[in-house]
Amino acid sequence: MIALGRLQRPLLSVCAFSAMLVAASPEAQAIPLLNGFGGPTGYGTADHCVHPNDDGSYAGPGGSGAAVAIDLRPAFPTGLRFFGRTFNSFYLNTNGNITFNAALFTYTPQPFPVADQPMIAPWWGDVDTRGGGQPSNNSICFHIEPNRIVVTWHNVGYYSSHNNRLNDFQMVLSTSGTCTTGGDFDVEFRYNRCEWTTGDASGGSNGLGGTPAQVGFDAGNRMNFVALPMSRTAAILEVCRTSNVPGGAPGLYRFQIRGGVVGGGCTGAGMPCTVAGQMGACGMGVTICSGMGTTCQQVNRPRPRACNGFDNDCDGMIDEGNDLCPTNQVCDRGQCVERCQPELGCLTGRSCSDRGTCVETSCLNVTCPAGQRCADGRCLGVCDGVTCPWAQSCRAGRCVNPCADVVCDGRDVCDDDPRSTSFGQCVPGCQCRPCAAGQTCQPDGHCTVDACTGVTCPTGAHCEAGTCRDSCEVGPDTRLCPAGEVCRLGECVSGAPAPIDAGVAPPLDAGRITDTGRPATDTGRPADAGRDAGRLADGSTRDAGPLRWTQGSTGCTCRAGVAEHQPGWYFGALAFGTALAARRRRRARR
Repeated sequence: MIALGRLQRPLLSVCAFSAMLVAASPEAQAIPLLNGFGGPTGYGTADHCVHPNDDGSYAGPGGSGAAVAIDLRPAFPTGLRFFGRTFNSFYLNTNGNITFNAALFTYTPQPFPVADQPMIAPWWGDVDTRGGGQPSNNSICFHIEPNRIVVTWHNVGYYSSHNNRLNDFQMVLSTSGTCTTGGDFDVEFRYNRCEWTTGDASGGSNGLGGTPAQVGFDAGNRMNFVALPMSRTAAILEVCRTSNVPGGAPGLYRFQIRGGVVGGGCTGAGMPCTVAGQMGACGMGVTICSGMGTTCQQVNRPRPRACNGFDNDCDGMIDEGNDLCPTNQVCDRGQCVERCQPELGCLTGRSCSDRGTCVETSCLNVTCPAGQRCADGRCLGVCDGVTCPWAQSCRAGRCVNPCADVVCDGRDVCDDDPRSTSFGQCVPGCQCRPCAAGQTCQPDGHCTVDACTGVTCPTGAHCEAGTCRDSCEVGPDTRLCPAGEVCRLGECVSGAPAPIDAGVAPPLDAGRITDTGRPATDTGRPADAGRDAGRLADGSTRDAGPLRWTQGSTGCTCRAGVAEHQPGWYFGALAFGTALAARRRRRARR
C-alpha cells in the first residue's frame, strides 16, 4: 500500500501494480517524453537548463552558483496550492525533484515525510550529470508556458559521474481540465528509461542496491505525504513498465492536486477489467475510483448454466449439457441445435456433424476458441450480434447497465447516455462541462434533453424527445438480449420468446403498447412481436387489456385500455411421428 501520513486513507490503488510487478531488469524503456520546447534536444532552451553538477540546482542562465527560484506564475498566475500553502516559485534540483521552500541538495532519498521541504519528486535519487555527453545525455531543462510547466531529466547518470546506466524521465504540471478551484493542478510523471536506482554514496553498486530512489509527494509538515509503493526498493524501476492510469502506456503516472492535497487522481473509471481470481462471467469487472487510482470491481455473480459458449456459472468450465436446450435439441459448441434425423438429415443450410448434430454447413469444419461460437462460418464472441435494451450494453454475454457499479471521483459522473462514445465511463459532470444545446444540467451532474425534463416514464420505458418509449424496442431482424433470454420491462431475463402471429395485427394507436408489451410501429405491425409477452407495471398479465401510454401534464403515465381482439396463432396438435410437422415446429421456434 501507499505510505501515508497519520490517519490518511490509501490514495493509490495497489491493483494498478500487483498484476504488473515483476523482477526488475537493468533496463526498461517506456512512454516517450514530451518535447518541442526549444534547445538542441527540444526539452528547453539553454537558459532554462541546469549546468552539469552533482547535488546542485538550477542557478539561472549559464549560472553555476547559488540556486535560483523559478517563477511559476507565467504558467499559473494565481500560484499553485499545495498542502495548505500557495507557492509562486519552485526550485529545480538535480536529484530528481522540485521543492518550494528552498533548494534541496540531499542525495539519498529520506523516507517521506521530510520536515520543511514541500516536494514533488518524480525520481528522488543521486543524479550526477558530470559524466558529460550534453545535450543528448545528462541534461536537465524546464519549459514554462501558460497553464503548463514541463521539467525533464534527460538520460541522466548517477553518482559518481557514471554513464553506464541512464534514466530518462519528466514531470508535467498543468492546469486541470476538470471543474476545480483556484490553485488546483494536475501532475504527470513520464518515464521513458529506467536503468539505475542508487548512487555509489547511497550504498549502491553499479547503479543498484543500497537505498533506491523515491517517487511521490511530501507536504513538508511531517504529516502528509504520498509515496509510490515501490519507493526505496529495487522495484522502483517498474515505474517504466507500469501505470496508474487504466489502459495507460507503461511509464505514465497521473495525479491531481485538489484543495491543496494529492487525491482524486482517478482516471479511467467505468472501463471493463478482469477480476483477479474469478472465472468465467464472474471475472468480468468494471474499474471504479479508489483514491488516486482505480480498482476492478466484480459486477457478475454466478448464474444458471446456459448454452452460449460461455462459463455462466463461473466454475471454470464452458457450460455444456443437453439439459440446457429445448426438447429435441442439444447444446453443441455454444448453440442449441437439432440432432440429425436418420431418415431426414438436417434442414437446408445445415449438415450432420460427426457429433450427430445439425450445424450450419459453413461451420462444419470450424473450431472456435472457448467462449466463442460459429455463425456463417465465422467465430463470434458471446456479445457479437447481441442488441441490448436501452441504456444497457453487452458484457461477458450479459446485458447490463454499465453505470450500475461505477464509482466516479469528485464531480465526475458516469455517462449514462447509450448514444455517447463515453457511455459507461466517468466524465466531468455538467457543473464542470456545459451541456449541449437543447439540454439542461441536472443537480446530479447529468444533462437531460429539454423535452424530457420533468418527464417520468413507467418501469421499462425511457424518455426520448419528450415521449416515453419502451426500452425493449428494437428494429426488425434484430436479436434482442443474449440467447435464452427475453426483454421484459427493460431488462433481459431468462425465458423463451412467445410464439408470434404470422398475420398482420390490426391498426393500433400511435405510441400505444401492443399486446406483446411493445409500442407499435407506424405500419401498425408490432415492432418485435417475438419478444416476451408483456406484463403491466403492477405485475398483472395482458388480460387487463393492452397498455397505453398517454402524455400528461406531469409526464408519461400508463393506463389499462379496453380489451381488444388479440389474434392468436398456435401450433396444432401434431403427431409426434410426422417428421415434416416436427421440422416445421423446430423452424417456428428458431
